[in-house]
Amino acid sequence: MKIRPALYCILLFLLAIPLTAEQMTPENLLKLKRISEYSISPDGKKILYTVTTPDMDDNSVSSDIFIMPIKGGTPKRLTHNGKNNTNPVWSPKGNKIAFISDRNDLPQAYILDLNGGEAVQLTYMEEGISLLSWSPDGKHLAFVSDVKLDQDISEKYPKLTKLNVRIYDDLPVRHWDEWLDEKYRHLFVIPAEGGEPRDLMKGEKYDTPLKPFGGLSDIAWSPKGTEIAYVCKKVNDYENSTNSEIYTAPVYGGKSKNITRGMLGFDMHPVYSPNGKYIAFHSMERPGYEADRVRLMLYTTSNGRIREVSEGFDNSVKNTIWAPKSNLLYFVSLNFDGTNQIFSIPPKKGTPTLLTKGMYNFGDKGIAVTPDGKTLLLNRRNFNNPTELFTMPAKGGSVKQITQINSAIMKNIGRAKVESRLITSVDQENVFCWVIYPPDFDPNKKYPMITYCQGGPQQEVSQYWSYGWNFLAMASKGYIVLAPNRRGCPGFGQKWVDEINKDYGGLAMDDIIAATRDLAQEPYVDETRLAAVGGSAGGYAVFWLAGHNDGLFKAFISHCGMFNLVSKYGSTEELWFPNWDNGGPYWEPKNVKYYREHSPHSYVKDWDTPILIFTGEKDYRVPYTQSLEAFTAAQGNDVPSRLVYFPNENHWILHPQEKLLWYDEFFRWLKLHLK
Repeated sequence: MKIRPALYCILLFLLAIPLTAEQMTPENLLKLKRISEYSISPDGKKILYTVTTPDMDDNSVSSDIFIMPIKGGTPKRLTHNGKNNTNPVWSPKGNKIAFISDRNDLPQAYILDLNGGEAVQLTYMEEGISLLSWSPDGKHLAFVSDVKLDQDISEKYPKLTKLNVRIYDDLPVRHWDEWLDEKYRHLFVIPAEGGEPRDLMKGEKYDTPLKPFGGLSDIAWSPKGTEIAYVCKKVNDYENSTNSEIYTAPVYGGKSKNITRGMLGFDMHPVYSPNGKYIAFHSMERPGYEADRVRLMLYTTSNGRIREVSEGFDNSVKNTIWAPKSNLLYFVSLNFDGTNQIFSIPPKKGTPTLLTKGMYNFGDKGIAVTPDGKTLLLNRRNFNNPTELFTMPAKGGSVKQITQINSAIMKNIGRAKVESRLITSVDQENVFCWVIYPPDFDPNKKYPMITYCQGGPQQEVSQYWSYGWNFLAMASKGYIVLAPNRRGCPGFGQKWVDEINKDYGGLAMDDIIAATRDLAQEPYVDETRLAAVGGSAGGYAVFWLAGHNDGLFKAFISHCGMFNLVSKYGSTEELWFPNWDNGGPYWEPKNVKYYREHSPHSYVKDWDTPILIFTGEKDYRVPYTQSLEAFTAAQGNDVPSRLVYFPNENHWILHPQEKLLWYDEFFRWLKLHLK
């Protein structure tokens, strides 16, 4: 099914600009609080949520838990001790909450009686805990914690007391931003009244959920509280496989059961139906492909049968939940218009019903439903507005904002004008683009333009609010921002996603160039002041464009970009990624030509445009050496260039002061080279 609302150049004034508008500066951006982890009380009258606040002086963030009426009102802060209080969960009766806090150093579980009193510590795990949940029968809580199952170096070589070394006999040796060690992340249950935790994966040398992105949506309680489902990848070729499975484990002892055996792609996000008859879950069909269409599947608990509910729906699903009567499923998906929307679908197959509309991302951070099935709790955001919480009728209708965590700052900020734009690429295919204009945009003036190159490479440019690549902050500096959903970006059918595979430097790059040339023809764009920026696969695009520029761009900015596909293959951590996207290892004869022709390092002799390069030392997906190689190439070609290297950051910039410096360097470079 394809839902295609009109896309053609609809100019959106998303909010009126205040008469005395301030800019969305990096400083203002980094003052904003972030809302997450929201849920509805068992009686449907209240909500819990977490608010994270940046601390520029301390160069860190802190988190606290709030409670408020679901109809709106004054929130009440529930946590006052510790720096990070997160993961709030309701007891089944709604009279208590459990949460995770670092108030006694390591993160542990605490129970707070909402009728009064201090929080009581429940867990005392040596490695701390994460991902807390409460069983529906109220008897247990589940969490994950690291378990040491292998010898460490000091145990292997006890006489070498000053030894500092890592030794490996197999891949992987590191993952995302950490080196693999002798510990594994296991699933535990503990009595709600306290007691000894039980390891449901005892002795197993596997992690649950999958690191680094697996979360609470990968752990699910059965309605009776006697069984728990979890996601794990129990394979012997971890770095080459995407074969995660869903397991069910009896809480009171016994072996886990693999309920998705034979499904060789990613299986994830299980959720039991309230009547216990089904487990809904998400699944990718093709093994080795992390960007395959995510299908909504249904497992029948009585006979083990599995079938697809979302058959015929040509985009991926996420954030699935059940209606209380088990007669409906809600999910979030892209909607062929660059936005995330909420849909409902009956479990016995059918056509999804679109419940939301407008140029916003709805529910992309999760949705919840009240026990009476009448109301949905969701987040909403777009390029002009950070995440706030809203409610809406479960059958669809208007939304009501219930939180105002950033209203004091945002009410004075000038908003950007945003339009969608279809451009025609070299093969006559339409490319959906976003164009973000300065808040005080005057079509009679000329503006410099930034072409934003999306990462992923299979990741959409939707109506998100980003703290790392904030389009409003860029537009507020006087730049027009062009953000194309080039080949590979989801949301426009799976065929569009697949077309970047084994063609990194092909049509996807043509899409970016075609979109840039199209918008640059407008009278209000100064075609002599164009820049291309991007991170990860977007950083790859920047490095590629640097060697295929033809004078189009006057400045480049790459963040953690892929520069040399050969050396990147030998230093990344999950080989299924390049094996699928690039056709396999670079040393196989059939792949030699592809790696040579699609790797940006093959074209450095043609680099002549100033380039700024960011990288983080703890980025093991696209190691910092990729950026170092690119900087060396630029310097060797006498190209004006700058390397900004963050020793304590990974693929993203996470600390407030480093993020502020990132923005300062970003805008300084553009100002210098787009005079």
